[in-house]
Amino acid sequence: MDSDTLYFALELIAGSGQTLNVEQRTALQTSLLLLRKDYKFQRVLFWGKVFGLKQDYFITQGRGEDEMEDIKYFYSFNCIDWFLLPTVTDTMVQEVSTAAKGRFMGDPSHVYEHVEAGQDGKEVVTKVSEESRLAVAVLQIDEEASVVPRGAFVKNPHGLIQINRSFGGLSYSEASKFDNFLHFSKPKNLKKKSILEMADLNPTIDFLDVLSDDIPNGCWSLQFECASRVCILRSLLWLGLTFYHVPMTPQHGYIYIGHGAKNLDLPFMQ
Repeated sequence: MDSDTLYFALELIAGSGQTLNVEQRTALQTSLLLLRKDYKFQRVLFWGKVFGLKQDYFITQGRGEDEMEDIKYFYSFNCIDWFLLPTVTDTMVQEVSTAAKGRFMGDPSHVYEHVEAGQDGKEVVTKVSEESRLAVAVLQIDEEASVVPRGAFVKNPHGLIQINRSFGGLSYSEASKFDNFLHFSKPKNLKKKSILEMADLNPTIDFLDVLSDDIPNGCWSLQFECASRVCILRSLLWLGLTFYHVPMTPQHGYIYIGHGAKNLDLPFMQ
């Protein structure tokens, strides 16, 4: 959610029971402006909240000239003091998947340990901090569940992905179809399309994967709320992620408020 329209956006998704109190909103209104100025971001987005046993993590995202590549993540406990999350590496992902289990503790210095027997009979200990686990979880959620309407972003001739200033929003009929919503992450299924399928795409705006190609099928729910004025998408794979779009306007965004765990039971619930 863009920090400039945070108050407005939180009211639109409040039907999910996901919101912030007055103190948190007020703190964000000031601290996100300072964060944007200090790091010279083009814009700052409030990403969401990850629940912890001791404390909750508030996550924000800063974006540079390229909306997809120039991204940094920050976390906070009080919505005022922000700390930079480490850059995710393949080694970090492997360590987190091996050692980190259960709920987040709410302590970034907490260390998860996993002990297993090696090939030579010696014990192999894998250690990873909760700060690294948080960085991996946030990136995975963004890669698998971040959503934008079709046409909201364009790829310019230099290859930079930027906001489409002429985007006026989807129509009500377009907003009712999953084909008009895209994952805001590096495409994975686009290269698998046939030449005939690619012929109907506009390379300027159709450079991302569509939600209708997601596996398993049915991992998104779509409703119109607020007297049918707002389109709401909810991820059933990452419970707690809610996307909103006001048809016929450029207003859109998403927020995640949850435990940071994937719903692995989804294929068995259909």
